Amino acid sequence: MLQLKAHDVKHLVAYYVKKYDTRNPFRLAEYLNVEVQTGPLGSRAGCYMFLKNHKCIFLNEDLEEHERTLVMAHELAHSIMHRKENCYFIRNKTLLLTSKMEIEANTFAAELLIPDELIYENPGMPREQIARLSGYNEMIMKFKEL
Repeated sequence: MLQLKAHDVKHLVAYYVKKYDTRNPFRLAEYLNVEVQTGPLGSRAGCYMFLKNHKCIFLNEDLEEHERTLVMAHELAHSIMHRKENCYFIRNKTLLLTSKMEIEANTFAAELLIPDELIYENPGMPREQIARLSGYNEMIMKFKEL
């Protein structure tokens, strides 16, 4: 499997944001015909599955709004970049994983949810604080490229 570089993922996100005029991963999923279901998933925050030629994202019903959006962006990345793979987002673990697919999905989520403009509008503000300002875990910023 070819690993995308961070700037390639950044360009991929820019393409979808421009094409559909949104950074909302739920709206993007609608445009891309990705089915989204919410329900009890135990310790898993979410997962992406390719079932019977359909892209499906499952989100844990216990997630708070910003965490649900982050997990959704991460799983949406899998539906775009790893279409035929089944991938799981494990709460408090996935942002720490080092597999190529997880790094790509985390990078996609960071680029989608933290626009460059937010960083440029807050010069000198630590990246971790920018993540918190956006409502996301500060770990997401290690995947953000400028």
